[in-house]
Amino acid sequence: MHAPIDRRLLLSRAARLGLCLPFINLGDAAAGAQAPDLVARRVFFDNPDYLNVRLSPDGTHLSYIAPVDGVNNLWVAPIADLTAARPVTRATDRNISTYHRWGYTNRHLVFFRDHDGDENWRAASVDIVSGAIVPLTPEEGVSSSVQEADRKFPEEMLLRHNQRDKRYFDLFRVNIVTGKSELVYENSQYIGFVTDSAFQLRLAARIAADGTTEVFERKDGDWVAFATVPIADSDTTDLLDFSADGKTLYLIDSRGRDKAAFFALDMATRETTLLAADDDADISRAIFDEHRRPLAAMAMTDRARWHAVDPSVTRDLADLTRHGGGDITFVSNSDDLRFGTIYYERDTESGEYALLDRQTRDVHKLFIQRKSLGGVALHKLEPVVIPSRDGLRLNGYLTRPVEAEAGRVPLVLVIHGGPYMRDNWGFMSVHQWLASRGYAVLSVNYRGSTGFGKAFVTAADHEWGGKMHDDLIDAVDWAVAQGIADPKRVGFFGGSYGGYSALMAATKTPEVFACIVDLFGISNLVTFMASIPPYWGPWISIWKNRLGDPGTEAGRAFLVDRSPLTHIERATKPILIAQGMRDVRVVAAESEQMVAALKSRNVPVTYITFIDEGHGFVRPENRLACYGVTEAFLAKHLGGRCQPIGNDFAGSSLKIEVGGELVPGLRG
Repeated sequence: MHAPIDRRLLLSRAARLGLCLPFINLGDAAAGAQAPDLVARRVFFDNPDYLNVRLSPDGTHLSYIAPVDGVNNLWVAPIADLTAARPVTRATDRNISTYHRWGYTNRHLVFFRDHDGDENWRAASVDIVSGAIVPLTPEEGVSSSVQEADRKFPEEMLLRHNQRDKRYFDLFRVNIVTGKSELVYENSQYIGFVTDSAFQLRLAARIAADGTTEVFERKDGDWVAFATVPIADSDTTDLLDFSADGKTLYLIDSRGRDKAAFFALDMATRETTLLAADDDADISRAIFDEHRRPLAAMAMTDRARWHAVDPSVTRDLADLTRHGGGDITFVSNSDDLRFGTIYYERDTESGEYALLDRQTRDVHKLFIQRKSLGGVALHKLEPVVIPSRDGLRLNGYLTRPVEAEAGRVPLVLVIHGGPYMRDNWGFMSVHQWLASRGYAVLSVNYRGSTGFGKAFVTAADHEWGGKMHDDLIDAVDWAVAQGIADPKRVGFFGGSYGGYSALMAATKTPEVFACIVDLFGISNLVTFMASIPPYWGPWISIWKNRLGDPGTEAGRAFLVDRSPLTHIERATKPILIAQGMRDVRVVAAESEQMVAALKSRNVPVTYITFIDEGHGFVRPENRLACYGVTEAFLAKHLGGRCQPIGNDFAGSSLKIEVGGELVPGLRG
């Protein structure tokens, strides 16, 4: 689930049946051995107990996302008495978004919900005193997000949504108490805006035919050219925010360098000042205090690395490090900066939310994110570096099962989506789940993954299914050469772009893999690009230049060649495909045409769907059902251990469309 964007113009996000199904005891039917002491899947895939713990501006309350009867809702608690915590929303069908933010009234919270994964995020506010919930955007058919909030306007926020034209987001000034909305700017060409603390529209960006981002400044009601961002820099350059006085623009910028750095730009003189840089990785995040003063910036190679911009952060980091280990995320601050909420990411135990008191210099534990992990033996997430065949350095993460101590084990290659994203260090639920079943698990940040410099991103241009796939095969070869993986028992698991990669593995290098798991992956690049959501349309020129242009004969031929469906005659290995039927990014037709082609060639394929999911399985019941099927499928073909389904199908919308008889424990 992608949170609405807060106060940022994202130049870098260029796109970016029933309750009782028939089943038999998987412990009896699965090829893999069942152990009675297996950690339950629910431990890894249920909703966390706490998410996004934030301070109210006055520092008196905490807000956070936590389950109510298994569905994520918004909670508040007095900071002086956490036992008085109570939910202020009551969603019963589907998790609300993990993103929320306080209004400067200190009694209103703004939150977002969609319908069954359709990604139409509608905004509402809730009064934590009266419990009144007020819609802030239209309730149907729009996607919305927060543009700006400032203490000067405690009852208002700038929001954007696409009701008028699904391709573009108009800007609205909205009263979060009454819901009254006023149009600020009708947008007919820009991908996003940067506004300031006075709620003034300052910058806008659009993408040219060659993929260049053109940035314009608002002056006297007109737009004038301000900056250009070449396509090579589009995934590593972000315009972040203005200073409180509006005179300085803060940005992450890779123009003129490979690794993106953090800068301040004087709007009058256009002179830039370097605030933070890292020799090994992009600056990928910057944090500010509640008065828009830059505090620190973060880069990540294998682990997070913070660079202090303000000296106070050096002291904060020292205090936080003394409290405990893990990668630190600064979540929120009170207006007076006395208190801050912090998250510690960890690999072999649950993450932790803590409260930093800058007056006493104490750090207090607030919440353990996943209480169910207490007492569970988790496996270390090892950062590894894998050389590609053409000399690139591929950063990845390896989890070894206990069985690895005795020699080679089955391996599951787990590949992230995007592709312009990356895997990070910490608790990885899929890794821990599979390792507990006896598999080694390897994830690799293949070329095109972000955070490693723009040259690493551009190395993926026109390489979908090409060198990007070679990187994944190189990772498997590395694991075999290291004596980790049994080459005859390698599986592939991926979602979205990772699902596309899984289908490429099935049709390009079937000899490498014993089985394939594809979650909502692309099977035909031409039909994929023709079915993207309308609001992705303004970014299509970047996709045309980076991936291939379906509008030209040569481009279309290239896309056809790099589509798994084109090479279906090479597919022989068993495939499991899962799809959310409300997916607007990779529509169900992508899976359906692949399944039909596989069936026509008698390739063993199992296809499961979820009618109430989109791009990713949000409902815990659906996640448990999907991974229950996956676990039985992998056990059959790789020989890992398998937990009986038990009641893990209860409440899910799982429908077995095709091939249920091919997975132990299922019937079509």
